[in-house]
Amino acid sequence: MRTTPPAELLTDHTGAPKPLLPMPLDYEQARLGIAFHEAGHAVLSMAYGMHVITSEVIAWEPTPGDWNITGNTAFHAESVHAWRFAAQAAAGEIANIQYLLAYGLWTPERAVACAADHDREQVIDTLSSYGYSIGRGHVPTGGKSWGQIRGMARRKVSHLWREIRTTAHAINDATVLTGDEIAAITKLTNPPWDGGAS
Repeated sequence: MRTTPPAELLTDHTGAPKPLLPMPLDYEQARLGIAFHEAGHAVLSMAYGMHVITSEVIAWEPTPGDWNITGNTAFHAESVHAWRFAAQAAAGEIANIQYLLAYGLWTPERAVACAADHDREQVIDTLSSYGYSIGRGHVPTGGKSWGQIRGMARRKVSHLWREIRTTAHAINDATVLTGDEIAAITKLTNPPWDGGAS
């Protein structure tokens, strides 16, 4: 296990440090939870027509006996509807919480530790630059609330749970999967991307 993660994974899209929330699980359980988080992003991205490049779990040991885990899913989104783009951002946290429920690990403290505010804030900022509004606690005129986006994501996560579960376990085992590897194990299509290879 590495002793430090790639620096860019410790900051959000604005350059601010991402919060490190303690997850009251053992290492293997927490690692699988992050794999579910990333699988949620990857599977919904692919299902919504985005090209998935990679999805991975990144663990490091800052001091002997201590560990931290994060993840990253890289994708290319082109001609994807704004609300679908937003739903894939919400899917990570939802898949992580669903993992806790499905595996008998859910507690309020663990559910809170799944928070991925950085995903929400990034999609709100990204879509606002294209003229779309997402309200954190309200429905803006002509837009959607984050609760509505989470509802869209929850329905899709439920519908694609088998694919998310398969992908999560494969990410956990391999650490990194390409989008084409995810497509092969889920029977989903990884849409082509002219800008590069998968």
